[in-house]
Amino acid sequence: MTTYHFVAASERFLTEEEPLEEVLRERVEHFASRGKEKDFWLLRRPAFLESAPLSAVAGDVPRPAAAVVSTDARFIDFMKLRLEFVVRGSFEAPSASIPDPLAEG
Repeated sequence: MTTYHFVAASERFLTEEEPLEEVLRERVEHFASRGKEKDFWLLRRPAFLESAPLSAVAGDVPRPAAAVVSTDARFIDFMKLRLEFVVRGSFEAPSASIPDPLAEG
C-alpha cells in the first residue's frame, strides 16, 4: 500500500479560481530539471472522497470535487497553505475500502 496525501476542494475552485495550473506546471518543470519522477496528480471528481474512511473529511468538500494528491506530505502541506480554502487529508491505498486513486481515470 501507498500513503497518499491530498488537498481537496470544489472542482471549480481548484481549476478556475486558483492559479493551481501555474503551481503544478512549476513543480513539473522542477522535477524534470532534476530527473525526478512526478509524485503528484490533479484528480477531478476523485472516487476516494466517497469512501467511508474519509467521510468525515470529505463531507466538507463541495461537489463536484477535485483533489491534488501526492505521496509527498510536505508538498501537500505547502498546497494547504498556498490554497487556504481546501481540506487536507491522507489515506492508504489500494485497500478494501479505497481504490488506487491513480487508476480512476
